Amino acid sequence: MTIACFSGAKLALLRGPDLVTILRDDLPHIPWPGHWDLPGGGREDAETPLDCALRETEEELGLKIPRRAIGWSRLYPGPEPAGCWFFAAELPGLDPARIRMGDEGQEWRLMPVAAFLAQPLAVPHLRDRLRDYLAERPRS
Repeated sequence: MTIACFSGAKLALLRGPDLVTILRDDLPHIPWPGHWDLPGGGREDAETPLDCALRETEEELGLKIPRRAIGWSRLYPGPEPAGCWFFAAELPGLDPARIRMGDEGQEWRLMPVAAFLAQPLAVPHLRDRLRDYLAERPRS
């Protein structure tokens, strides 16, 4: 995995037919205010893309996701010179009672994947990236 130039990372956490989502704060100074998002965010220091996604997921949802749970990843180009990584993990045994909101976002929700993909207030590029994952994910 190349780590040289990236700005951040997102993680799609799937629990069966559902996706762990976060309703972003409704503040005019942030990107995509009031939209449904996935855990993740900006790179800190020299962390790797996966370290970034896992740290942000723990900060935002209180979940420590094991590295081995990540089953898919891709670097997407960004508007700036650095791109953004997108990861996906299938966690059928994820206990929703373990989820604890951090200090960002209004609420979290287990949302059916189809509902997220059709949700007009989902962050648009994340819908597209989730579609990429669903089209390419390994079938058991």
